Parts: sequence; C-alpha cells; structure tokens
Amino acid sequence: MSKPMSSEQTSSQSFLRRTVREVFSHWGARIGLAWILLLVFVGIFAPFLANTMPLLMSRDGAISAPVLNYLSIEDIVVMTSAIVLAVMAILPKRFPVRTFIMTGLIVAIGTALASNWLYPSKQVVVYQDIRTDLATNKPDWAIMPPIPYAPKDYLRDAQSQPLQAPLTEGEYRHLMGTEGNGADVMSRMIHATRIALAIGFIAVGIGMFIGVIVGGLMGYFSGIVDMLGMRLVEIFESIPTLFLLLTFVAFFGSNLYIMMIIIGVTSWSGYARYIRAEFLRLRKQDYVQGAIASGLPLRSILFRHMLPNGVAPLLVAASFGIASAILAEATLSFLGLGPVDSPSWGQMLDEAVKSSTFNWWMAVYPGGAIFMTVFAYNLIGEAFRDAIDPHMTEKAGA
Repeated sequence: MSKPMSSEQTSSQSFLRRTVREVFSHWGARIGLAWILLLVFVGIFAPFLANTMPLLMSRDGAISAPVLNYLSIEDIVVMTSAIVLAVMAILPKRFPVRTFIMTGLIVAIGTALASNWLYPSKQVVVYQDIRTDLATNKPDWAIMPPIPYAPKDYLRDAQSQPLQAPLTEGEYRHLMGTEGNGADVMSRMIHATRIALAIGFIAVGIGMFIGVIVGGLMGYFSGIVDMLGMRLVEIFESIPTLFLLLTFVAFFGSNLYIMMIIIGVTSWSGYARYIRAEFLRLRKQDYVQGAIASGLPLRSILFRHMLPNGVAPLLVAASFGIASAILAEATLSFLGLGPVDSPSWGQMLDEAVKSSTFNWWMAVYPGGAIFMTVFAYNLIGEAFRDAIDPHMTEKAGA
C-alpha cells in the first residue's frame, strides 16, 4: 500500500492547487494565458507559418520538404526543446522528472552541435532564386505556408513598389502590408515572437534562480547572513538596468543573449526580497522544524519543503518581471540598439518612426503586439496577487 501523505504535504498541495485554480477562475487570467499560449505556438512553429520555401512539394514524382533544408540551429533547438517538454508533460508524474530534463538538455545541445557540424557556415538564402525556380520549374504540386513570405524576403525583384498597404491589389497580397524594404509585416511579426518570449522567460528565469538561492539563504539563516544579503540586494537595486544595457550596447554591440543575462542579473534582488520574507515566516513552522530534526540536507529543506509554500508571491513578481523585460528589449530595439539580424517588434516600431511618411500598419501591428503581451502578463500577475491576498479572499467570501 502507498504511504499516506502527511497533513503538511496535503495542505501544501491543496494550497498550490487552490491558488492556481483561483487565478484561472478570473477571465482576465484566462485571456492572458490564451494570448501567451498563442505566442508560444507561433514562436515554436514560425518557420512553418511564414516562409518563402514550400512545406512540401512534388517534382517529377519525388516528394521533398524544402523548408527543412533551411532551418537554422535556433529553429531546431526550439522545436526539439518544445517536443521534449510536451513529452514530459504528458508522461505520468511517477517518472523521474530530473532524468527527462537532463535528456531534453542533452538532446537540445546534441542537436545544436550536429546542426553546426552539418551547416558550419551561415546559409545565405537568395529568395529571388527560390521564386524563379518555382516559376520556371513548376512542381507537380506544392503546399505553401499560410504566410508565403520569409521575414527577410524583401521582394525587391517581385514588386515595383516595396512599400504596400495591407491587402493592396497586385501580384502579391500582404495581410498586414510591407515595410519600406518590401518585407512582409505579418511574417516579421510572427518571427519576432521568439525574441519577445525568449527575452522574458530567460531573463526572468536567471533572475529567479539567483533570487531564490540568495533570498532563501537570507530568510532561513537570518542574522549576519540576512544583513550581508540585504546589503548585496541594495547594491544591485541601485544599478539602472536600462542605462547598463545602453552602455553595453554602445561598447560591445547588440547581443540578445547578453541582454537577457544583464536583465536577469540586475533583476534578481526583487525576487530575493519576496523569498526572504516568505522564508522568515516559514522557518519556525512545525514541518520545517521537523525536517531539520530529521536531519534532511539544507537544499531539501529550502527547496523541497519551504519553497512550494512560499512560491506564490514569486509568481506575481515573475509575471510583472517578464512584462518589464519585454518592454526593455522593445525600448532598445526602438532606439536602434536591439538585435540587428532578427526581426523584433521594437525594431519594427523604429522603422515606422524613421519612415518619411506615417504608415499606420507599420506602427499599429507591432505596437499592438507589445501592448497585448505586456497586458496579458499583467492580467496574470494581478490574478495571482488577488489569489494570495487574504484581504481579497475575505472580500470575495463576504
């Protein structure tokens, strides 16, 4: 027979489940989650949603998938990681999660190395040659992506007027119009979702990792450890993140991964404060004292017994932190200091401002995407805050 759970484990699980259930009982949180899941889907499968290459085609009886020949290392790693995480979510919980996490990391790293070995140099795609080949050597049949334009396909050879409004009549119709260089706006919007999601999740993940460790030690030991930790927190809180990013970009150039690290390293202090406050409250609880008396190692006490009961305020801060990270990247891109090779929403706003005439579609779509994404995270953060606020719970019960 299975061993019955202790009352502390039962209350811990019920607290987490109750909090999550309360959060997503709000329509605002549901709408925010739906928007984020849509962005995740679009970001993962961006090469198959917007591309100039056919997904499948048949020529002289031979079936091929041209889009697979032009996948980048980033595309392969993102899709492989998504598949691994989906398998982990479907499998029963009795499987060791740590094993699957390590397996996913090994698969992702191995895929990146293999792709780098197969494609040692960055492929230069000439989209004009692809269109010419499809026009002259017509395939028997071809399945094109929903948006048949790559984000860097500038269509200079195919359009007499590069800048086109949405749904302009002609040989090529663009649902969201084109930019001044002829690139399809909707294709660039789709591929830019990756930067928006990555900058938020990775930067906040770095900040939470550091903040949970430092804040947990501060709250558990208190005393001299807490005092030294608070001085360290105050030092990092005095660092202006945006000016640090501007300084780095000015001296070393634009690098998305370094931007994520800087945002994460400078934002951990807020998460450390939340965890410190929760651990100071939990350290004298009976189940924590029992775990100490049982001789459990420190990492088990901190991260297996105390953290699940103090993680709810951290989720609130994480939701707002992701929104702040997205705004920071959009601000840098709007100033012309963001990623150069990859499309981003802030970069598209910058192009709209630099245009000699105001073209509404170049500003409305990326601006609306930034607004909706930040608003979605704020809705989820507000729902988490209401769910863990005892005063709100009392009002709801009354």
